[in-house]
Amino acid sequence: MRMFVAAVPPPEVLEDLEEFLSVRREAGGFRWTLPEQWHVTLAFLAEVPDRTYDDLVDRLGRAARKRRPMRAAVVGGGAFPNVGRARVLWAGVELDAGQPEGTEELRRLATGCRAAASKAGIEVAGERFKPHLTLARMSRPIEATRWVRLLDAYRGPDFAIDEIALIASHLGEGPRKRPRYEVRERFALGG
Repeated sequence: MRMFVAAVPPPEVLEDLEEFLSVRREAGGFRWTLPEQWHVTLAFLAEVPDRTYDDLVDRLGRAARKRRPMRAAVVGGGAFPNVGRARVLWAGVELDAGQPEGTEELRRLATGCRAAASKAGIEVAGERFKPHLTLARMSRPIEATRWVRLLDAYRGPDFAIDEIALIASHLGEGPRKRPRYEVRERFALGG
């Protein structure tokens, strides 16, 4: 099963970002992601065998309990791999009013989730952790400076990251052949 571990902003945060983007969507010609699928990926698990699922759930629960809840906001944005040859447009996530220790706490949470999966025998994608919400994908690289500047003007409402979710991704089963996400487990942060 294809899965990922994520922090999912509450609906009012997603609605605020959607309202900001909605009047601009037609101009881009991008393949926009759906607001109900916006999340901060902490660990991507391309294949979770059934036999490892229970161990994964136990280990993720322990990893979540070791981290404290934090405050966050969706702020600014960027592009992967870079603005000049963008394939992905993203919105940034600022932790604890931009304090370095907030970002470090989220990075530690991501590291703990990746370690939990690895110890359960699951291969984990190893990209450098960059907290973000994927907004759009491009079929070919584009120059995205104006889109990143537009996102730099955005700051959403603050919200709490007080839980993480283990989410199954069912490829091609969503609207317009997009993935369908199914929350399988939730884990509260803190003791």
